[in-house]
Amino acid sequence: MACWLFKTEPAEFSIDQLAASPGGIARWDGIRNYQARNYLRDRVAIGDSVLIYHSSCKIPGIAGTATVVCSGYPDPAQFDPHSPYFDLKASPDNPRWFAVDIRFENRFANLLPARNLKKDPELSDMVLFSNGRLSVQPVTDRERQHILSLAKVSPGPA
Repeated sequence: MACWLFKTEPAEFSIDQLAASPGGIARWDGIRNYQARNYLRDRVAIGDSVLIYHSSCKIPGIAGTATVVCSGYPDPAQFDPHSPYFDLKASPDNPRWFAVDIRFENRFANLLPARNLKKDPELSDMVLFSNGRLSVQPVTDRERQHILSLAKVSPGPA
């Protein structure tokens, strides 16, 4: 199983909203970056671990964890003309954007601020700090285990 970091703006969709979703499951959609789309379409798989990262907020950082429960499928928002994620060039026969479903697992007792993580030598190679704008990004098992230890959460299986 792989691990991913999914970025979200908490004012739009936070880890608390994920936890409050029916069954703690929600669609991870609205991704409009081709590299992130390719990860969702081609590599994110059922059972993969997800670190939920709050961005574009007062204190950005990792807020908790989730698990992928449905692998990539066409993001329905791209076909909805009333959606801010509508894409005129997308069609059901040729979708451009993909989504996955994730299940809430754990909200960290304390947010792990990005400013602290960036200073941590164990995390110096994280994609987060080399391509910070990417909304879906891989996390190594070593990085995942270290982050979970900082959050005082048992790593469990990857």
